[in-house]
Parts: sequence; structure tokens; C-alpha cells
Amino acid sequence: MSLPIDSAKTCRLYYNNAVQNEAAGILVRSKLFAIGQRLGFSDLKRQNMALVAAEMVSNQLKYAGGRGMIQVWEQPGPILDILALDYGPGIADLKLAQQDGYSSTNTLGKGLGSIQRLADEVHIFTQAASTERQGKVWTGTAVLARFGKGNGGTAGGRTNTGLFARALVDERFNGDRLYLQPTGSGLRWLHLDGLGHGQSAQSATANLANCLVEHDQPEAVLRTLHERLRESRGAVAILADLDLQSRQLALHGIGDMQAYVIEGDSMQRLSFGPGVLGKEYKQPLPQVIDLAAKATVITASDGIRRSWEEAMFPGLFHLHPQLIAYVLGNIMGRISDDQSLCVVRVP
Repeated sequence: MSLPIDSAKTCRLYYNNAVQNEAAGILVRSKLFAIGQRLGFSDLKRQNMALVAAEMVSNQLKYAGGRGMIQVWEQPGPILDILALDYGPGIADLKLAQQDGYSSTNTLGKGLGSIQRLADEVHIFTQAASTERQGKVWTGTAVLARFGKGNGGTAGGRTNTGLFARALVDERFNGDRLYLQPTGSGLRWLHLDGLGHGQSAQSATANLANCLVEHDQPEAVLRTLHERLRESRGAVAILADLDLQSRQLALHGIGDMQAYVIEGDSMQRLSFGPGVLGKEYKQPLPQVIDLAAKATVITASDGIRRSWEEAMFPGLFHLHPQLIAYVLGNIMGRISDDQSLCVVRVP
């Protein structure tokens, strides 16, 4: 059995910058060329990446008035993601805006259509201002363009997954870490948050992938983690087991972490008892949930604010899990802590 996916090695934010003028396009294209070359993407793929980034910057300057940003991520595969997220007015009619020739600013109207033709995958979420929604609700557009290097599998095997792991103020070290292991019947993942942040927090959660493959029983996994973390600051954690045959999710959580199960328009929020692996904890009882078809499961560290509801992002949770992870991570992430999310779609 291969070692689990390790977010510290396969989920990397390479570039994050505001889009306030045309110079943003030059910067992101230069970064994309260097990253794509280092990861072994073909000349054609790198050219397409540059064209996509140019369209994204152009769209944000036209429609978001300098209130947007571009990010470049590596994800398991390897996959290179270009994310354009803005805080503009949103798109009132997305289907119309995706048609070539349509423009609300009297230009050629080829932006979204070009992005869809050039990228391997494109996923879009937009939310326009509405008098029906009250309070501070995000409006804007998130466009995710994905480029795959080859035919490598995704992190979740038969499931569809999305990962978000970002260090405090984009420091080098991230104490939040995710390990994902496809199993014969589904997916097991371990979501860790090392206490504090910086190098010591990252060291605490490093080199723990073997814990998922050395033991079948969740209790044994947690005991092993506890022993290995004794000499560190310690960590809080969620151990999740998804069985696609029984359509059951079992969650073992310790400390200040959150999980969410979204089915249709309803969301179940799950919290866990106090404790710190490596210091002191009580063996948790599993929270077992029967899942409906196309349910979405999210685990999150406390670097993600809890003040969100499904209704704040109508339609988002039917879209690709990676887009969900990017939208929640960027909009609901705390700037005072490491941030991480794992989003799993049940087929």
C-alpha cells in the first residue's frame, strides 16, 4: 500500500497577489512559467496557463474594480490550479456570461469562454448582490482553472476531494496538515492542527503518514499519534473514515476542530471534546453518520471561522470540492492562524 497523500508536499500555495492593474498579469504569468517548467508541464500547457491568467486579470480589472486576487496552487496529481477570486458585484447570469460574444462592457466578450477552452477543467462560483440576503455576505466571482500534468489519480481515489492548507500570513511553516489514504472501501483521512504556529507546530504534525497504514482501528491510530507527539507541542485532530459500501462516515475528533456534513440544503455541524494529542485526551466515541448520495463532508481547523452557514453560499456545495475549499478558505479563513480544509464529495 502506498503512503498517504501529505498536504505539506502536495498542496502548496505558490503565488497570491491582488489584481489592481495590468502589472498583475505580468507577475502571475512569469510565476506560472517558472512553476510549470519546474513541475514538468509541457510548453503548450504553460502557454495556455499564461493565456488563462491574462483573461482572469482582464476580467477582474473590468468587472471587480481592483477588488480581486489571483492565486496559483499545486494539488495532488500533480495539478496546477489558477484561482481568480474577487469581491465585485458577481455575475447575474453565469450561463449567458460563458457564451462567446457576450459582454456587459462592450468588449469582445471572450474571457470565460477562452478560459474554458484552454484549461483542462474550469469551475465557477458567483454570487450577485441580493436584497433577499441580509448582513455581511460575500459577493463576487471565483473562477478555478485546472491543469493536469498527466493521468495521475486524485487524492481521494474514488471520491472527489479538495484541499486547502495555508500558513499564517503565508509563512514558510504550517502546523496544519492533512494525510489522505484511499482504502478498499472508500477514504480515510487525518486532519491535524499543531498547537501554535511556525516551525515547531509544523514539526509536530510532520512524518505521521505511517500512522494511517500501520493500524486499522481508529483507536490504535490515535494512541500511536499520542505517543509520537509526546515530545512536541501536541496537536488536535480529526480522524475520518468514509465507507462507500455502507455509505457511513465515522469521525473521531479531539480538540478544537470542526466537521460539516452537507446534504442538499441542510448542513450538520459537528464539534469534538477537549484534549490534545501528545498531552492529555480521552478516547473519543465515534460520531457515525449515514450519508445520502452526493453528500459533501468538510473538516476544518480552527483557522477557519465558524460563522458561516450553507445559505451564505447558495449553490456552492454542489460544485467541485476543490472550488469549495478555495472559496471557504479564502473568505472564511482567519488571518491570525494557520488555515486548512478538507472537502470530500461522496459519489
